[in-house]
Amino acid sequence: MAMTFHCDIVSAEDSLFSGLVELLVASGSEGEVGVCYGHAPLLTSLKPGPIRVKKQGGEEEIYYINSGFLEVQPHAVTVLADTALRAGDMDEAKALEAKKHAEQALSNQSSEIDYSRAAIQLAEAAAQLRTLQAIRKKTGK
Repeated sequence: MAMTFHCDIVSAEDSLFSGLVELLVASGSEGEVGVCYGHAPLLTSLKPGPIRVKKQGGEEEIYYINSGFLEVQPHAVTVLADTALRAGDMDEAKALEAKKHAEQALSNQSSEIDYSRAAIQLAEAAAQLRTLQAIRKKTGK
């Protein structure tokens, strides 16, 4: 049996996951971060993207966060997200529409456009679509 640690994934609105896991993979500010039992203490910011957890017993779940922090302690890991969604709560059509809208805003040469906000919206929509692709790849659908 694989070694496990306690993991919590929480957002400002809700606690999405709490339980024993064998592995957690997230998009850290410096790249992908994988956490297994015995990982050194760590605190890092997270970029928009999927959070994969391999639960005790091997079942894998995928969540989406738009930003937040990952804290690794000797026997527990906490993901503190601004906004987080369960895989089943994600809407691909809405994410595609948000991506299209952000791309149009960025291509608009008007001085009334907030480019940094449009770039953030584009990054979040693209991250949601990557998360949905990861879910499809996992489930084979």
